Amino acid sequence: MSLEYEEIIEGVSVLRRASAGRHEDICATLHAEFVKVLTGNVVARLLEPRSIVQLSPGTFVRPDLALVTAATGKLWLAAEIVSSTDHRWDTVTKKELYEAAAVPRLWMVDPRYDNVEVYHGSPHGLALQHIYAGRETLAEKLLPALQVSVARLFAAPG
Repeated sequence: MSLEYEEIIEGVSVLRRASAGRHEDICATLHAEFVKVLTGNVVARLLEPRSIVQLSPGTFVRPDLALVTAATGKLWLAAEIVSSTDHRWDTVTKKELYEAAAVPRLWMVDPRYDNVEVYHGSPHGLALQHIYAGRETLAEKLLPALQVSVARLFAAPG
């Protein structure tokens, strides 16, 4: 997918270009891992990649992965696969937006370093919990069946 898409930040339209290649491979792998553990789950719902998510009035983002609560549709976990061409947008701008919206979980998936930064919401904002890399297994205690091999996540398809 290499089409333009729009995100709206405090009423201002920002055109983004979806990355191709490795970015999309990682996105597909991550989604597949969530689909496996969410089948039959009535508490949370996985949205399609880059679905529109409203964080606040006038702010709409399109995370690479969005998990919402089934009861309210509120964003519970966002995953952003960092783009090598505009990494500041994901790692600074969007992280600040997720923090302001009090999103409980944020994963920054960084293909530049083959690691995943996991943040948890706290009364003081998003707090870095762990940086997963190498042979570690990415897990979420509130989704105990979710066990994502970091090496597999970043492996070449095939």
